[in-house]
Amino acid sequence: MEIELAKCECCGLKEECTQDYISEVKENFDGKWLCGLCSEAVRDEVNNRVKKNMPLFGLEEALKAHMAFCGKYHRSNPAICVADGMRKMLRRISAANLSSSSTPSSPSPSSSSSSSSSSKKLLSRSSSTTTSASSLSFY
Repeated sequence: MEIELAKCECCGLKEECTQDYISEVKENFDGKWLCGLCSEAVRDEVNNRVKKNMPLFGLEEALKAHMAFCGKYHRSNPAICVADGMRKMLRRISAANLSSSSTPSSPSPSSSSSSSSSSKKLLSRSSSTTTSASSLSFY
């Protein structure tokens, strides 16, 4: 089984793949090789138009639209684009989960009196002091 480096024709991401897999992907996308993320984006574009009763997009039109989108936002390192997209997706999911949650995720004040000092210590290292919640930044 021979491994080859394939470059996504949308975003430029390079992946190591077998020749069989490369051929299968090209067969599905008009002879173009797409990474997993771009191939899912193209499929989603086709499926979302059906769900939203929009004018139907064939695979070829969805592929052209996605390639244009990637060209518009092309960066020198496609891995950064993938990481940035994942970060944005996780933020949206997190925000949606927080807004749809009907029960508080933190304990009530009466039940946390005995553990209030331990709940403020989020991280600890074996040779350093603990970090409080007020000094952490995630974004």
